[in-house]
Amino acid sequence: MKARKSKKRAPSFRKLLKTSKVKLDNKLKNKQYKQQSTAKKYRKEQKKLREAVKDVVSKKPFPLEDKKQVYRAQRTEEEEEEEALPLDMMDEDDLQLLKDLGQMPSFLTRDLSSSEPVHVKKRKQESIIDKYEKVPRRLQTEPEKEVIHLLPIKDKCGIIPQTREKPVVSINTKEEEEQEEMEFEEVTEDPMPKLTTEEYIIQRQRKLQEKKIHIAALASAILSDPESNIKKLKELRAMLMEQDPDVAVIVRKLVMISLMELFKDITPSYKIRPLTETEKASKVRKETQKLREFEEGLVSQYKFYLENLEQIIKDWKQRKLKKSNVVSLKAYKGLAQVAVKSLCELLVALPHFNFHNNIIVLIVPLMNDKSKLISEMCCEAVQKLFKQDKLGHASLGVIKVISGFVKSQNYVVRPELLKSFLYLRIKEIEVKKDTEDINAPKKFMSYKEKRKSLSRMQRKWKKAEEKLERELREAEASESTEKKLKLHTETLNMVFVTYFRILKKAQRSPLLPAVLEGLAKFAHLINVEFFDDLLVVLHTLIESGELSYRECLHCVHTAFHILSGQGDVLNIDPMKFYTHLYKTLFKLHAGATNEDVEIVLQCLDVMLTKRRKQVSQQRALAFIKRLCTLALHVLPDSSIGILATNRVLMHTFPKTDLLLDNESQGSGIFLPELDEPEYCNAQNTALWELHALRRHYHPVVQRFASHLIAGAPSEGSEALRPDLSRRSAIELFETYSMKTMTFNPPVLSANPSKKGKIFHVDSYLNEDLSQLIRTHCNETTIQLPLDFTRYLKTSVR
Repeated sequence: MKARKSKKRAPSFRKLLKTSKVKLDNKLKNKQYKQQSTAKKYRKEQKKLREAVKDVVSKKPFPLEDKKQVYRAQRTEEEEEEEALPLDMMDEDDLQLLKDLGQMPSFLTRDLSSSEPVHVKKRKQESIIDKYEKVPRRLQTEPEKEVIHLLPIKDKCGIIPQTREKPVVSINTKEEEEQEEMEFEEVTEDPMPKLTTEEYIIQRQRKLQEKKIHIAALASAILSDPESNIKKLKELRAMLMEQDPDVAVIVRKLVMISLMELFKDITPSYKIRPLTETEKASKVRKETQKLREFEEGLVSQYKFYLENLEQIIKDWKQRKLKKSNVVSLKAYKGLAQVAVKSLCELLVALPHFNFHNNIIVLIVPLMNDKSKLISEMCCEAVQKLFKQDKLGHASLGVIKVISGFVKSQNYVVRPELLKSFLYLRIKEIEVKKDTEDINAPKKFMSYKEKRKSLSRMQRKWKKAEEKLERELREAEASESTEKKLKLHTETLNMVFVTYFRILKKAQRSPLLPAVLEGLAKFAHLINVEFFDDLLVVLHTLIESGELSYRECLHCVHTAFHILSGQGDVLNIDPMKFYTHLYKTLFKLHAGATNEDVEIVLQCLDVMLTKRRKQVSQQRALAFIKRLCTLALHVLPDSSIGILATNRVLMHTFPKTDLLLDNESQGSGIFLPELDEPEYCNAQNTALWELHALRRHYHPVVQRFASHLIAGAPSEGSEALRPDLSRRSAIELFETYSMKTMTFNPPVLSANPSKKGKIFHVDSYLNEDLSQLIRTHCNETTIQLPLDFTRYLKTSVR
């Protein structure tokens, strides 16, 4: 029979390549585990050896030479006596035992020099230990000496007991110790020596100065060499738990601010990611390893610092008092304010670094806090972040959290949360898009085009040139435009979702003005498909009568912003909004609604000036007439803004100069009470209000009235100064604002006093009249009782 050949072949290289990566990783892990286990066993053995050697060296046994000698001498004497004794005097049992031992081979071959038998049995050892345990610890023969029994020593001779005499303490020393204990108890019971107020303040200042110096030393060491001194961050962070009640609050505040400034300075301009297993296992240079340790320590300390700040804010919110009672409940508010300030600074300064989303989650609920100071602080930080965020990644994170928070609170939040949306830099999309369209990127030639038109050397040069252009383009562009466009689109979607939710579900909410302002700003970015629905919603809001006057103005402003952008394409005549504004203009007055004049001026600019092609002459005449009437009963700053708007309208619609003439144009009579601007026959009236405004006490109002009476000329004596003509109506309204309750410029008195001329009243009177006045003034009045009865009697008769 022939032996069969084994069919199993060695695996080929191709087969080895097909081996799964998981299998190879498992093999490698098993190999590493084996190596680790063997190394672990070796370390354990080495540790045991070291401990044994250490124990032997450290143990210094009590000198027992005398006892050993006595023990050996006693033993030799007993052996001699046994040898001297004849066999007749031995007991039968002992004789039988000796015979049995003599027959055993071990007894003959035994080394007599050692007392320990060759085959030691466990039972024999236990009997020896039991015998030792039965021995009494104290000897009754020496009652006056107390003996301390130590652990015994076992050697070749057997178990040797160890004892030591207890030192005798005299009665006097015992009494002294008792007295010292009593004194110590008395000292502890006594209170601390009371300090005067001045001494307490000096001591507190000294402690505070020491803590400040310590904080400054740690911070300067970290700043000088962050990579080497990163461990000192932990030491500085530990001072956040300062326990000295005298300086605890101030020290904690100083440490919070110092750590915040340190992290702003030493944090790199990139996000630190955790290392993978392969990166940890691979060998690297010392510099790389040092950098990795620095990054790992920085991230961990930054995380712990943020957790500490969060805990401080939570303790203040929940009104919790720590067990140590180092910080009072009143001081928690100050600590929480500093913690919120630090979080706001980190939110703005480190939007690229780790845990930025965690900071956003902490800051957004605080924007709606009851404390006005904390709410304003957080809102300002978010607005700063929106202003400086060029890419839009951080802004998107904040918008998502705000949108979710507003929804979770059922739209009962502060309007400042939604007003912060107005600071988003979304308009940059259009600018970037236009520049890209103008400066389109250069297209590179294909290989076939190069092959046809260029020689070999030219192709080589062309390749190098294209490579250089690509590198330059990558260096110029910090972030791709596509990424920006995507982020901005997503951000706007979240903003509009929040706005539309409030318009649909919370129309009576105080958030509505902020929503309408936001829609007015971003209306040019809304899709045209939603315009009809939005206009319907805005009109129903106005007609509902549940909105305030300011909110109605915001609705009008939003509607015309929508129509002035992409809405130009749509053929819509928003006559209802024109009618509403014309009807409600007289609600403005010199009181509280004077602040709403600014929104009215913005609406007029969007409705009439920017939509000049869609506005009829009748509508323009009606608005000019009503605005002149309104200018009579508002404050001077509002009058200036309204007259400046009329000036622009007269330039925009030149045929409106017929209002400066007394002659009527066409049929009909002017109906000032009619609320329809198209049908009030404004062409049959005149601007007589300008003559009243010409005698106004404010000089700028007088100047504008005279200018409009002359037909608003751009040249000549009645033309305006450049500082008045070049400014818009809103700018003039803000410049001459009456918020400070002072005139700008100051108004001169109507009758200035002239020096050197004194007018006497007597010079205008007749001599006889003046004489009569003097006599009446010099007469002394005599008080007589009033008697009405005589007049009553005469009247009765």
